[in-house]
Amino acid sequence: MRKESKEFLYKYLNTCSPTGFESAGQKVWLDYIKPYIDDYTIDAYGSVVGIINPKAKYKVVIEAHADEIAWFVNYIDDKGYIYVRRNGGSDALIAPSMRVNLHTKKGMVKGIFGWPAIHVRADKDRDPKPEIKNIFIDIGASSKKEVLEMGVDVGTVATFADELTELNDKYFVGRALDNRIGGFMIAEVARMIKESKKKLPFGLYIANCVQEEIGLRGAEMVAAAIKPDVAIITDVCHDTQSPMYSKIIDGDFTAGNGAVLTYGPAVQTNLLQMLFDVAAKKEIPIQKASVSRSTGTDTDSFAYSGAGIPSALISLPLKYMHTTVETVHKDDVQNIIKLMYETLIQLKAGHDFRYFS
Repeated sequence: MRKESKEFLYKYLNTCSPTGFESAGQKVWLDYIKPYIDDYTIDAYGSVVGIINPKAKYKVVIEAHADEIAWFVNYIDDKGYIYVRRNGGSDALIAPSMRVNLHTKKGMVKGIFGWPAIHVRADKDRDPKPEIKNIFIDIGASSKKEVLEMGVDVGTVATFADELTELNDKYFVGRALDNRIGGFMIAEVARMIKESKKKLPFGLYIANCVQEEIGLRGAEMVAAAIKPDVAIITDVCHDTQSPMYSKIIDGDFTAGNGAVLTYGPAVQTNLLQMLFDVAAKKEIPIQKASVSRSTGTDTDSFAYSGAGIPSALISLPLKYMHTTVETVHKDDVQNIIKLMYETLIQLKAGHDFRYFS
């Protein structure tokens, strides 16, 4: 990976972008892609779309979502302890002993998820399981008044404080790889198109959408606004090789073995076959998945927008989803970038993906 790309990756992944409050990360992302696009749009809720060939009639989207799971302050007790509710799919089980950043109008406030010591939980009756009703944040305040004076109030957003690192020189590890690693990959595709001086025969819309973690909302807005002819979505899926996964139920996917291409009702069959064909021709490793109904990703929002948009999903195998140690293989990241790039440069404007006409 080139130096500038890696610097962007670290800056982008380390910038907090909780669901509904993604602006800081979106600014980092847009600043990086500006040299590689002709125009861009920002909608009312913060989704950002970089555009190459904005006047072209045929429109192709590549998309990722920008938001990360977080917490909302929900209640502050008289002693200054802060109770929370989920913003997205945050996991109460992993919260105890985690450091957090609380984002206030007065600036960042540091906090921790406290938890009683094992010494006082020695018997069954006093060994609680971490749940939303009992996890709490301590910011070093001794009263509710002091908490409020520090700028923290009901509605304040808290994110885990962990930052990006690497493991055994093979993996990227950190919070929010779901799915800002996707935002990184689509930005790199835009860069490669610009630097290779490829002239696309269509308009390419590089969409970094908000609010996926609470129902694919940003993608709904972007799909309705752009009305693209084709959409290729990237998100993460589970690496199922680590303990406690069931390959029978969850599928058989390995980080390092390539992109995962998904069969399912929302995935347009002919577009999916195009991805398979490009992968075979360019010797890009892939894995296969199937879903019985929705994909659970922004693919669904694009596929079923308006009269229907031919859509496909390229997934990145990820270990330990919705934790602070989400883990992806570096090779998979590069191979997904390559698959998207090679697919785009061979796509013809006006390509008809219908089964028959």
